[in-house]
Amino acid sequence: MSLREQINNDIKEAMKAKDVERRDALRLLSSAMKQVEVDERKELSDDDVIAIIQKQIKQRNDAAGQYKAAGRDELYDKEMAEIAVFEVYLPAQLDDAELESALKAIIAQTGAASMKDMGKVMGMAGKELAGQADGKRISECVKKLLS
Repeated sequence: MSLREQINNDIKEAMKAKDVERRDALRLLSSAMKQVEVDERKELSDDDVIAIIQKQIKQRNDAAGQYKAAGRDELYDKEMAEIAVFEVYLPAQLDDAELESALKAIIAQTGAASMKDMGKVMGMAGKELAGQADGKRISECVKKLLS
């Protein structure tokens, strides 16, 4: 079963269970996937769905930060709840030690020696670690390793 089908089934289950928050969050995610399908006129693969989920999580994190700064705790909580629903569909995230060892291998492959080579490392890491670590974490770890 594809990731897209799993999300659609989970929407139905949330409707049956009368879990309004989960249902609404998954509908937002489904809507984002349909929008990409219509805009790009293509069938989404699981990798495309994971990229959409990551984008939605990033948007929610940004909004949550702004709500927290503005003292809007109820909206902050809503965004964080949606993030928790979305994260279920992502592959297991690498912990810091695993991320660092994967990046050391990539640095060795690319022959990177200084911060000038960060672009090469980030390009390769973005492809190899897609879905397993967020770009910000990868960037911070690469900076630490190359400096």
